[in-house]
Amino acid sequence: MTIHREGTATIAITFVILALINGAVFYLVSPVAGYIVSAISLVFFLFIVSFFRIPNREMNQDEQLVIAPADGKVVVIEETFETEYFKDKRLQVSIFMSPANVHVNRNPISGEVKLSQYHAGKYLVAWHPKSSTENERHTVVIGNGKNEILVRQIAGALARRIVNYLKAGMQVKQNQEMGFIKFGSRVDIYLPVGTEVNVALEQTVRGGQTVIAKLG
Repeated sequence: MTIHREGTATIAITFVILALINGAVFYLVSPVAGYIVSAISLVFFLFIVSFFRIPNREMNQDEQLVIAPADGKVVVIEETFETEYFKDKRLQVSIFMSPANVHVNRNPISGEVKLSQYHAGKYLVAWHPKSSTENERHTVVIGNGKNEILVRQIAGALARRIVNYLKAGMQVKQNQEMGFIKFGSRVDIYLPVGTEVNVALEQTVRGGQTVIAKLG
């Protein structure tokens, strides 16, 4: 396991703040209170570190498959009208990322980045039906010559920073890092209608490993 570069500053700042708080409690209150605060601080610090972990895992690679772009739980599988890029009906699969999940987002397929667009917005809870269109979000479309897949990173009530590394025109590989959402949220995938879906509602998926769908 390694720590993602997006967490370096956050982890360092958290460590300094906790160290100052612990020092103040030890010297200004009492050693007993200091030990209690230290134990709580250690748990909190390890929790923060876990947000930015990158576990060692063997990636599932196959150009006929759409691989999960994020860790989490499948909360939506339905046909819907996609309004930003396709402007027609698509099959939406949504993955909810809790604060305990790995927060790295990965490319579900290889191909050319057709669109990479950030949108400012609200911070509704990630499972809210309108979060896909009203929350802060970043939309990416990747095309491989046969299919185009839209992936949308969505901020939630806690996640207030979306990071995306892709630019239009880039050639990307399946499972390479697409971006990062700090402190959980949601990732939507829009597939062609009729695509064979390989997951079920409430199923737990792992980014880079779980097969979301098989392309025609």
